[in-house]
Amino acid sequence: MFILLYVNILNYMDRFTLAGILTKIQSYFKLGDDEGGLLQTAFVLSYMLFAPFFGYLGDRYSRRYIMAFGVFLWSLTTLIGSFMKNYYWFLTFRTLVGIGEASYSTIAPTIISDLFIDDMRSKMLSLFYFAIPVGSGLGYIIGAETAELAGSWQWGLRVTPVLGAVAVLLVLFILDDPVRGSVEGVTVHRPTTWMQDILSLLKNKSFMLSTGGFTCVAFVTGALAWWGPHYILLGLHLQPGNENDQLTSVSLVFGVIAGIAGMVGVPLGTTCSYFARRYTKRGDPLICAGSVFVGAIFLTFFFIFSKQLLCHRGVLAYAIMFLTQVAINMNWGIVTDMGLYVVPPPRRSTAEAFQILVSHALGDAGSPYLIGVLSEVFKRSLSGTPTLIALYSISTTTLTEADVTPELQFKSFQYALFTTCFVEVLGGFFFLLTTLYITEDRAKAEVDVAEIDNPGAPTHMYADDPALNCSVANLTT
Repeated sequence: MFILLYVNILNYMDRFTLAGILTKIQSYFKLGDDEGGLLQTAFVLSYMLFAPFFGYLGDRYSRRYIMAFGVFLWSLTTLIGSFMKNYYWFLTFRTLVGIGEASYSTIAPTIISDLFIDDMRSKMLSLFYFAIPVGSGLGYIIGAETAELAGSWQWGLRVTPVLGAVAVLLVLFILDDPVRGSVEGVTVHRPTTWMQDILSLLKNKSFMLSTGGFTCVAFVTGALAWWGPHYILLGLHLQPGNENDQLTSVSLVFGVIAGIAGMVGVPLGTTCSYFARRYTKRGDPLICAGSVFVGAIFLTFFFIFSKQLLCHRGVLAYAIMFLTQVAINMNWGIVTDMGLYVVPPPRRSTAEAFQILVSHALGDAGSPYLIGVLSEVFKRSLSGTPTLIALYSISTTTLTEADVTPELQFKSFQYALFTTCFVEVLGGFFFLLTTLYITEDRAKAEVDVAEIDNPGAPTHMYADDPALNCSVANLTT
């Protein structure tokens, strides 16, 4: 668990180091908001497209070697990318980083599912996903502070590759790769085909609906993580005396808030889920839905009253953003746990890969770029350019520096980021729908385990124990 947690923290540090030095990168390559957002979108696109490939491998071959390869690849390409002087080469290596990270994120949760069961699995997954906000926060901090100390943004990208080399050695020589399904008393004699796995997942209503909710959460998380510090900086520049504030200082505070929010939110979600399960078998999706709706309320309040909240060095704005991130972070461990217990062991890597593909394809793969594009559209619309022209001529209509006032920049991002509020509410409804099917699909997964382990045998997964043997019909009931 220590190794898995360490590598996952490194994973998210590597993802968000760029966000902490984004304005420096935009200045260096002379990029607009849309091209700045494309850096993260290109990374997530490769990440999600290669996830199914690694999911297929993870259900059939050595998970340790696959993860070690992924960590090595993302560390190497991050290091090489820091030396690129051309934007498109830099974008290419950023895309390759996503391939390496896809291997780890797809497979690591399935190792946890084969080491622990029931409430202990939930706690360990909570610990594992504790790395998301902590790693993201450290990414902002390390990227911004290293770049500041070295006097060059490139050095902000050269810290994680060193830590990645240590991670490769830990995964190769110390990490234990347990037998699939062993903790649940199952020995998988025959892996199912990839098509069987996908068809099974598509028929699993709980898995698909929770994936829909998680996709909305990913959309919001991706947009806020990439553009949140930038938006706060624009708002601070509108306050007298803050005109010289830099993104590095805002990213540092934002990163600390993200880290603390994760320390609070992830275990809080697991704890709420633990108690909710004592009262209802639908506790997990109910906690997810409730936390998402609460997060949407805080986020809407944040955007409506941004100007007022950003007075006095933005203390109130940071406080509301902290509460928003706590609510969002409550979902991470619970959603993965649901995805694991409604899917039998031989399909779990494929299920993780499928969830990554969908949630990133419709979530944070497009949200940074979409927000950047919408910001450019609103700039032109608010500056007097007709809306239809703004939509179709982002790259051809050029606004002068005199046209793009600080107020215009702030408003364009404010309007663009409002979309995250609506998407988060949609995610809450997906989780509410999940409550209708979660108990049935969990029982069905246990039956499927028995069928995969012993084809044709209508018994419970612990069929070798007479005391636990029961019919499929009784189990489902």
